Amino acid sequence: MVATMSPARIDADEVVIGTGTVIHPSAVLCGPDGGRARRVVVGDHCYLGESVQIRCADFRLGDFGKLHHHTNIHGALPCAIGHNAWIGQYTIIDSTGGATLGDNCGVGAHSQLWSHIKYGDTLEGCRFLGERPLTVGKDVWFVGHCVVSPVVAHDKSMAMVGSVITRDMAANHVYAGAPAVDVTAKVGPQFAEVPLADKVARLRAHLVASGVDAATLCVVATADEVVDDERTWFVVADRTYTKRGTAAEVAFMRYLLPARAKFTPA
Repeated sequence: MVATMSPARIDADEVVIGTGTVIHPSAVLCGPDGGRARRVVVGDHCYLGESVQIRCADFRLGDFGKLHHHTNIHGALPCAIGHNAWIGQYTIIDSTGGATLGDNCGVGAHSQLWSHIKYGDTLEGCRFLGERPLTVGKDVWFVGHCVVSPVVAHDKSMAMVGSVITRDMAANHVYAGAPAVDVTAKVGPQFAEVPLADKVARLRAHLVASGVDAATLCVVATADEVVDDERTWFVVADRTYTKRGTAAEVAFMRYLLPARAKFTPA
């Protein structure tokens, strides 16, 4: 089911739009040349804002994804974006060489993520021509106004505002500058270690503070505590939940996102 504000242009051989998803009527989802895409899949409770342009042969966005106004995603190869994505306004994501963004990624406004370089006259001898995948892991954050080459950004890596990324990003390292350099030794990693018991206590406190009817929601430390019933179980150790689609579950997820906590379907 799609909850568009009014009909947007969605043109693909296979279209899957999730429950509770809102797509602005000015959005366009089609193939890279303006024709039909092979597949467009948008998860549950997503938001695609004004003048969003998705021109990919194969596009997938996970649950609770937000693509803010004037985002442009394009390319002949597949573009896959995981759950809980936050893509700021006027962002460009190029999938000419293929683009994959893992769960819980944030891309700040006016950023550009590229998977190809192509323009110079190769007959004349231009050496700069290439396409290769852009691979972004989980919990990666490009703060804003970042320009990213087709690199591998490993889980939990981060690029400060205005960074120009030309090399792979190590897991939980922080980069800044143009071209960007590793500044983790100066500013520390994006993520600090938090004891599991502390995380469980904090998530349970969030549940109380959210005001959501918690009768059908359970917070546990590890998966072996989950009971096979109709409740939604939030497992802190691996940041997953048993997706039921209940009103309480959706309300709690919305309360947690984007900064309190991020969970993905088990």
